[in-house]
Amino acid sequence: MTKFHAAVSVSILLLGISSTSVAQSFHYNRAAPEARPADAPSPDMAPLQQSPADSSVIVVRPELTTEQLADIYMARKDYREAAETYKRLTEENPRNPVYLNKLGIALHQQTALTLALKYYERATRVDPTYADAQNNIGTIWYQRKKFGKAVRSYQKAINIRKDMPVLYSNLGYAYFGEKKYDQAIKSFHQALTLDPQFFEHAGGRNGSVLQDRSVTDRGRFYYMLAKSFAQSGNLDRCVVYLRKAKDENYPALMDAKTDPDFGQMLKSPAVQEILAPKSIESAQN
Repeated sequence: MTKFHAAVSVSILLLGISSTSVAQSFHYNRAAPEARPADAPSPDMAPLQQSPADSSVIVVRPELTTEQLADIYMARKDYREAAETYKRLTEENPRNPVYLNKLGIALHQQTALTLALKYYERATRVDPTYADAQNNIGTIWYQRKKFGKAVRSYQKAINIRKDMPVLYSNLGYAYFGEKKYDQAIKSFHQALTLDPQFFEHAGGRNGSVLQDRSVTDRGRFYYMLAKSFAQSGNLDRCVVYLRKAKDENYPALMDAKTDPDFGQMLKSPAVQEILAPKSIESAQN
């Protein structure tokens, strides 16, 4: 398989993938399980095996499908092998958007962004209602700093699926990149409304959705997250991100004192300590 050369550097790319993500493709792939490729890792199966405890009991372990094998490669971060295996699946099932999307992810993880985009777009042409692939197109544009295109892609994905917090979070990052901070706040707030613990999670949904959490102005970003958590009434997380903003020396940190979105949070001793003037802090230390 042709080696892929990095088009751009990928900063913090978070991907949650599991070998169980094969369940996503049942809607598109109703064929019988395929035989394990000859070059696969040691098989995790034994066609017929007697239990040592009871010789009358036969244990049958299911053979891995090609997709399950590819998912395992992805979970192990063996992206080249995963891409080769997903490529084989797309050749055999050219109208399966899940396989096309997963091949895009395997290429994406090798920073072959142009090829990854090609397969994401193919997936959306096969199934225009497939929000996962539309989201991943947005992530390509985000990483290329084409924030306007990223915003439009994420909005398309949201129009398809309004119940996925990752889409609103990604939209928030894209707005942040455009310096449209009010829209970013609203998007992050919507993500937290759908899942209050969203920003504590490590990555995407079942290995089919990519999320990039890289930003440049980290102080402002943390301040905005603190504000989003304040709007959601989550004091603990508000304190965490407000402190992070302070650690980044965010120059407008004290704006929180007069920002109505922080409201009741300002009564918290922890918040008051973070917003205390430096002279008071020095005296206390």
